[in-house]
Amino acid sequence: MEHRKLGSSDLEPSVIGIGGYPFGPPLSDQAMTTRVLDQARESGVNYIDTSDIYAQGQSEVQIGVAIEGHRDDFILATKFNLSNLGDETPRQRIIRKCDESLAKLKTDHIDLYQIHHVNPNVPAEEILQPLDDLVKAGKIRYVGNCNYASWRQMEAMQVARANNLSWFVSTQNHYNLVYRHVELEILPFCNAYDTGFIPYFPLAGGFLTGQYRPGQAAPAGTRSDLVPTGIVNKITTERTNSLLLKLESFAQEHGHPMVELALAWLLSHPEVTTIINGAEKPEQIAANVKAAEWVLTPEERVEVDAITSWWDGDGAAVDTTGGTTGAGSGRASGGS
Repeated sequence: MEHRKLGSSDLEPSVIGIGGYPFGPPLSDQAMTTRVLDQARESGVNYIDTSDIYAQGQSEVQIGVAIEGHRDDFILATKFNLSNLGDETPRQRIIRKCDESLAKLKTDHIDLYQIHHVNPNVPAEEILQPLDDLVKAGKIRYVGNCNYASWRQMEAMQVARANNLSWFVSTQNHYNLVYRHVELEILPFCNAYDTGFIPYFPLAGGFLTGQYRPGQAAPAGTRSDLVPTGIVNKITTERTNSLLLKLESFAQEHGHPMVELALAWLLSHPEVTTIINGAEKPEQIAANVKAAEWVLTPEERVEVDAITSWWDGDGAAVDTTGGTTGAGSGRASGGS
């Protein structure tokens, strides 16, 4: 399994990681979570990425139980948010959420602690200062962000440099074959400023595995069936259904299943450090790991890029919902 350095940190996650979204209700119970993470460890997957809100708050709990006794085999990442602060200050929220995550995960440190969603009402210094204090206290090793636009990352970097604070070593944004908006600004930023990029929804919640067929109901027990308001149904349009058929044809012509193409294409971007896939069964880990063996040639990459081109003839970005997004809008430059 290949490992890549995460931005300016000394963390070296496996290029195939595992997302914690499925670990807990309504998808995976404790027994299945343990089986999946045991398979991940045996397969050389060393990166787990979760959040305090995944699976009704149970993902961290189930991960903590599953990796007890094997903590040092994993790079452990989780997230906090600054939504609905109420009477809490940003500092109080960050410190409290960190302590809660440490307890749930049954660990004394978090390798990568990430702000989950942007709160435009909280200045960068009020986020970075308590995070830096947590780094100095040994509770977290590095900090990262999710869903930040490139301008907001630059703002945070300037604040961190001016105040000698820990800065974001990574950014995590929505990116896959049918949702390529981060190519506009986020990926160039990561390349220029030594920031690791972590794509979420790499398989569009399973849409890019081919298990969902145009015009047919979602198979029973799949994410689309159990979470009808989730990413699969949001991303399924006439455009994406058409793209899926073309991509499946390309993958089959090259002797690979669709899931391998989706992950191999992401890994063909040097800015991508690790891919977090939500696995609900142990066999999905093996399929994801297999995908890392396919290294796209430059010619194959060009062909796939052409199939999924997201620019129309007028220079506007085609949105996955069927609309268009102007090149200068915030939505096209890193929104979730």
